Amino acid sequence: MDPVIVAEGVRHVYKGGTIALDDVNLKVGTGLFGLLGANGAGKSTLMRIICTLLVPTSGSVRVNGLDVVADRRKVRGLFGYLPQQFSAWRLQTVEEVLDTLAAMSGLKDKKARRQRVGAILESVGLAKVADRRVKQLSGGMTRRLGVAQALVHEPKVLVMDEPTVGLDPEERLRFRQLMADLGRERVILLSTHIVADLGSGCSDLALLHRGRIEFRGSPAELVALAAGKVVEITVSETAEAELVDRIEVVQRRADSGKMNVRGVLLNGAVAGARPAADITLEEAYLAFMVSRGRHLDDLDMVESN
Repeated sequence: MDPVIVAEGVRHVYKGGTIALDDVNLKVGTGLFGLLGANGAGKSTLMRIICTLLVPTSGSVRVNGLDVVADRRKVRGLFGYLPQQFSAWRLQTVEEVLDTLAAMSGLKDKKARRQRVGAILESVGLAKVADRRVKQLSGGMTRRLGVAQALVHEPKVLVMDEPTVGLDPEERLRFRQLMADLGRERVILLSTHIVADLGSGCSDLALLHRGRIEFRGSPAELVALAAGKVVEITVSETAEAELVDRIEVVQRRADSGKMNVRGVLLNGAVAGARPAADITLEEAYLAFMVSRGRHLDDLDMVESN
């Protein structure tokens, strides 16, 4: 399939000389696409350029063949956007909020709008709480309302910036499943520093590091790169401290006076360490970033649920 979003040679330099993006080339097609990177990697800058909110210093971005600078108004009509912090009128009901936003997006016919609002609420799992006031919603429901407002005008591209911030593990799982379902019919561009946000519905991703795309491929390909770099080792509890400079520890578990440690190699092989099986995407991401001089404390990762 032809790509919907095409970025070529995108570079952005902020006042003061900070280089946020440096020669970014990217093609994104239908499905859930993950834009992954630590805070400060340049993700938000790239998202703002794609969404026509920021003009790049150089390079170009086209969405469905339209230039995001020259054809800004037309491009905006293709997008649905869920910002990191979404809020709505707290005293209105879920249905009222979505109906108002649908009218503002251009859907003027009341009957057609009512049908559209009902269909969207059903698709995001909010139909049963349509008459509930926004202030009564859980964090997860509020995020789903944010998705609903982004979908109400039937966009070709859905853009999400750090969508699960503040959600509990159960709500995060529900949100990932929703994204997997919605990604079957449209482009979903999901920017996050939380690896688990991508979920099983993501088949393509780009890893942004210091303004450059350092990896582009499938989650499985990123995991394959970590082979031999993620290890397990069993040591005495007192000897664990000696591993600090050799292994970036991901998990530790005490067992009969011993400590089972799992992590990413930092400085070559460690005696007694064995290659770990079933490497997770989080571990693969950490292994990749460790190879670029970043460590767990810098990446603000969470474990998958």
